Amino acid sequence: MSEADYGSLNEKLGVDIDSELLVLALTHPSWAYEHGGVPHNERLEFLGDTILGQAITIELYHRYPDVDEGELSRRRAGVVSGLALAEVARSIGLGDYLRLGRGEEKTGGRSRDSILANTMEAVFGAAYLSAGHEPASQLVLRLVGPLLDDAARFGAALDPKTSLQELADSLGRGAPAYSVASSGPDHARSFVAEVSIDDAVVGEGTGSSKRQAEMAAALEAWKQLRNDA
Repeated sequence: MSEADYGSLNEKLGVDIDSELLVLALTHPSWAYEHGGVPHNERLEFLGDTILGQAITIELYHRYPDVDEGELSRRRAGVVSGLALAEVARSIGLGDYLRLGRGEEKTGGRSRDSILANTMEAVFGAAYLSAGHEPASQLVLRLVGPLLDDAARFGAALDPKTSLQELADSLGRGAPAYSVASSGPDHARSFVAEVSIDDAVVGEGTGSSKRQAEMAAALEAWKQLRNDA
């Protein structure tokens, strides 16, 4: 990654993250393994998960004073889910900056929800170490906070297949039907799912397992149906 790339990503994030920490946050274990076992982003991911959870918990508590604990927990779980974080990562083009091993590169790792979500958490961790608690929390709220106002989305992010079924029923549509194709070697297979309703494809998704691909496709279909409605 060049200095221009650092600047480009930091500009999107609105936080001046130290270049070494930013590189570390973007380094997937597969890249580290192929380069002699150098450090990778899992420790930063661990830290960033805490920064994310704390910032969202505090924001929920103050933003919704009349909402009970159970609903607050549900909303928090939705916006810190892997699917939600992957969507946030895509919104800033984070996949373009990843350092991936050759196997992950060949099997669509730059668009894989789990990799994008984990890297997003690692970036939050890097922001904390570079700029401190308050700027890191503000970064979380800038990127993830907007999802808090979309209450219907939380259930969909946590259980997209059920949410899609319920939405299709409420619209008088047919039951969702899934088809899945896979590619790549057995140790690094990539799955692509399509979901159809009334014989029309309404969503596609990818993942490292059949279940992940179907969930991604269901969430995409749920968003499409809700927009159409």
